[in-house]
Amino acid sequence: MLLSLGMLMLSATQIYTIFTVQLFAFLNLLPVEADISAYTFDNKTGNFDDLPARFGYRLPSDGLKGFLIGARPENACEPIDPPPIRDNLTGAFIVLIKRFDCNFDIKVLNAQKAGYKSAIVHNVDSDDLISMGSNDLDILKQIDIPSVFVSEETANSLKEDYTYDKGGHVVLMPDFSLPLEYYLIPFLITVGICLILIVVFMITKFVQDRHRARRSRLRKDQLKKLPIHKYKKGDVYDVCAICLDEYEDGDKLRVLPCSHAYHSKCVDPWLTKTKKTCPVCKQKVVPSAGDSDSEDDSGTEENEVSESTPLLRSLASASGHGFGATSGASRSEPDQESSEYEDTSDDSEEEDVTVETETVVVQLQDPRFNKN
Repeated sequence: MLLSLGMLMLSATQIYTIFTVQLFAFLNLLPVEADISAYTFDNKTGNFDDLPARFGYRLPSDGLKGFLIGARPENACEPIDPPPIRDNLTGAFIVLIKRFDCNFDIKVLNAQKAGYKSAIVHNVDSDDLISMGSNDLDILKQIDIPSVFVSEETANSLKEDYTYDKGGHVVLMPDFSLPLEYYLIPFLITVGICLILIVVFMITKFVQDRHRARRSRLRKDQLKKLPIHKYKKGDVYDVCAICLDEYEDGDKLRVLPCSHAYHSKCVDPWLTKTKKTCPVCKQKVVPSAGDSDSEDDSGTEENEVSESTPLLRSLASASGHGFGATSGASRSEPDQESSEYEDTSDDSEEEDVTVETETVVVQLQDPRFNKN
C-alpha cells in the first residue's frame, strides 16, 4: 500500500511537471505574433509574416515604426556600423541581419549596442520561420530591444523596395499585446495548489488507515501470550474452521480466550494481518483499554434509563433487576387495596343509611301533610 501510494504521488508529480514544461515550451514556441508592414515613398505597401524572438522586449501595442538598414557586417556577429545621424527623422532605425555564424542573442545585442531600436533577422536558403531563443542568461539580461525573424523571400523584398536608402520605412505590428501566459500562469498555480492538497489528503488518509489497521491487528508479543496446544486423539477439538481439515496428532493448535481452537499456521496470519478477533465468534482476543472502558460505559448506560432508552429493554431490565422487591410489594399491595376497599365499602354503606334517613325525614316534613 505504501509502495502504491508513493508511485501514485510520483506519477502525479511527473504529470504536472511534464505538463508545465510542455506548456511553457508551447508558449515560447508560439509567442505574440507580429506582422511587418512596409511602405515606399510612392505609396507602395507590403505585408510580411514574421516571428518574434523569445528574448528582449515585446513590440509596443501601437507598433514600432522605423527605417530599415542592412547590417555591416551582414551576420552581425561582430560590432556593426551604427545608423546614420539625421536630426529631421521622426522614426527609429531597424537593422536587417543575416542568419548563421553566431547565436541570435549576440546578433541582437550587437544591434542594440550600435544604436538600433529593433532587429530583423532573416533566414538563408529557406523561407521557414524560426523562433529565436538564447541560453546565455548574461546576454539575455542585456537585451532590451525587440527582434523578429523573417524568411529569405521577405528579406529580399525588403532589401529591394523598402530600405532607408530607397525612401521606404517599415512598421512592426503585434497581432495582440496580451500574452497567453498572463492567463495560464495563475491557472498553473491553481492546479499546483490543488495537486499539493490532493497529495496531503492522500498522505493523511494513508496514515490514518495505517494507524487504524495497526490497532485492529494483533502484535507479535501479544500473539506469543496465547496458549498453544498439541492435539492428541480424543481432544474436544476436531476440525479447524479455517482450513476445514481435521486435526491430527501433534498438530499445534492456537487456543483463543473464547475456547475456539485453530491451526496455529492458519489463525496466526489472521490475527496479525487482518483482525485480532476470533474468526468464528468475532470475540476480541486481546481487549484493549479503550474496549474495557467502552464496556464499562455501556454497562452504566444500560442501568440508566433515559428518554432514548428503548421501552422493551427498560421494562425487561426493570423486571429483571427488581424481581425480588416487586414480588413482595405485589403481595402487600393487594392486601392494602383489599383493606382500603373494605373501608370504602363500609363508608359507602353508612352514607346510604344516612341518605335514606334524611329522605324519610324530608318526606315526613312535606307540607302536603301539614294542611290541617
